[in-house]
Amino acid sequence: MKTKGRTKIVSSTEQQRGQQMLIEERRQYILALAQKHGRVLVDELSASLGISRITIRKDLDYLESRGQLHRTHGGALLPSTGTLSDPSLKEKEGLHSGEKQRIAAAAIDLIQEGRCVLLDSGTTTTAIARLLKKFSYLTIITNAVNIAAELNGTDFEVLLTGGSLRKNSFSLVGPLAEETLRDMHADILFLGVDGFDLEAGLTTPNVMESRVNRAMVKAASTVVVVCDSTKFKRRSLSKIVDLDMIHHVITDSNLPKETADALQGLNIKVTLV
Repeated sequence: MKTKGRTKIVSSTEQQRGQQMLIEERRQYILALAQKHGRVLVDELSASLGISRITIRKDLDYLESRGQLHRTHGGALLPSTGTLSDPSLKEKEGLHSGEKQRIAAAAIDLIQEGRCVLLDSGTTTTAIARLLKKFSYLTIITNAVNIAAELNGTDFEVLLTGGSLRKNSFSLVGPLAEETLRDMHADILFLGVDGFDLEAGLTTPNVMESRVNRAMVKAASTVVVVCDSTKFKRRSLSKIVDLDMIHHVITDSNLPKETADALQGLNIKVTLV
């Protein structure tokens, strides 16, 4: 297949891999390509994955319906709605700091001595980590390098997932992190998110991060989402899980009542601070 002055060679191995992908995996793969290149083309995706153009168009239409891509003639572009906004950890630290401290304090009340706690990367979960020092012994699993450093000097058993470092968030992502989490079990997960939408579910700007977050959800008995109210009715690039996978939400009191009622209607406990 020719693309602007160069010929793209598609191997049979690539096509076989594409044909064996699950629907969700294929869509996440398409999102990853869009994030890397800014756009995707139907013809190129069809050739590289060995999937019909009709199926690719359906995938792109689905992703557009989720607000994750913008359909164009022959392909799709990343939307210009801020779904790719991925500020650094340092940039996030000064945002809604009072709310994050109150959320962290409420989260601590859910932890018991001797339990295994799984912490996602982020500023709210970092605030939780700092308050954990009131306990004598816990097992902490995290993919956040800064959180592991924060807990240095405690008597906790601190386990890092391993993986590739995302310098923007000090988080470890990739197949190694995902594989490690598949072999772990935690009593409770505290998960920070960039987007929380009643229809789209939980989302984050980075595809690799979303895969690790998904593995975290599967590894935990109780899943608690910790985020300030500005994250609601907002969709980011990559889906983590649907809302039926979470048990509890801790957020600030600015959350609209109708949103809180809708969450409770889904059997999700809501704590407002």
